[in-house]
Amino acid sequence: MTRIPLDKTDRKILAVLQSDGRLTNQEVAERVSLSPSPCLRRIRRLEEAGVIRQYVALLDPRSIGLGLLAYVNVRLEKHGDAGPSSRAPASPRSNFAASVEHWPEVVACYAMTGEMDYLLRVHVEDMEHFSRFMMETLLRHPAVLDVKSSFALQRIKDTTALPLAQA
Repeated sequence: MTRIPLDKTDRKILAVLQSDGRLTNQEVAERVSLSPSPCLRRIRRLEEAGVIRQYVALLDPRSIGLGLLAYVNVRLEKHGDAGPSSRAPASPRSNFAASVEHWPEVVACYAMTGEMDYLLRVHVEDMEHFSRFMMETLLRHPAVLDVKSSFALQRIKDTTALPLAQA
């Protein structure tokens, strides 16, 4: 994805939308001191360029019964890619990445540097749910060699807002 230049007004628009994506164009325009038409053109340009990826409702995990947050480091058995033959089996990495897409407990998955291959953010109801996820799903994956889990004790900061460097 190509990085597009963002001026001060674009950054203001993005900051406003990151704090409340449900604002009307009129409300955004007022907050960034623009008239509605140029504001809407800027927002559309940011959407088309992929700077604004999507609009979502952010749910409180606890209020929907997901009271336990775990971070799980995963190490796979091999790192090699599939061989040059088109019939070669998928690599453990691609196989694992494809599997993660179907695990609803995993809300984020990152390929990592260092000792472990992946970091998973896992939201579950409780320790029993976590245990079932680990034993019946994650540890049964053929490529998984080792896992290390940590549990969130307290939420200090949790934001989806990205820092917007000033131009």
